[in-house]
Amino acid sequence: MSIAVLRLGHRFVRDDRTTTHVALVSRAFGCKKIFMTDVDDSILKTINKVCDDWGGSNEFDIEIIQDWRSLIKSWKRNNGIIVHLTMYGINMEHITLDYEQERNILIVIGASKVPKEVYFMADMNIAIGNQPHSEIAALAIFLDRFFHGKELIYSFQDAKMKIVPSSRGKRVKIRKVKKSN
Repeated sequence: MSIAVLRLGHRFVRDDRTTTHVALVSRAFGCKKIFMTDVDDSILKTINKVCDDWGGSNEFDIEIIQDWRSLIKSWKRNNGIIVHLTMYGINMEHITLDYEQERNILIVIGASKVPKEVYFMADMNIAIGNQPHSEIAALAIFLDRFFHGKELIYSFQDAKMKIVPSSRGKRVKIRKVKKSN
């Protein structure tokens, strides 16, 4: 079982930081892939740099797509589950997140107004609260509940940099990488 995220839409310049943070949360909280529409190269460079420094280059993938409808249909044809995070869905407190282990999950989150058909294509429309809020927060809370907090202690094997937990200050362990000529 793996989890991927579909970031639906992107308002240029306005959403650059938000889309970057959606990708960072996806990577750090256990997703294996993020699909994005309408993004520019600067976001890809930022995420690839984070994966290069902090790990995940071999474990997290970014794919730019043009046709999100085809992706959702294909995901469902391959026995995957579509979870749409929306404040209009059933509150997370009223559902069970025990999914079959062998089924892949695609989490759909929007940038601007999500097309109505997404609500009908999704297997579940889940609300992380029924008030306006950030899709970044919704994604983080959903993933944390899904993984029962285990994603918070995961570290990537190929990381060049790792945080050394400290009650005071910032400590980072840097792994020396041998350069090949």
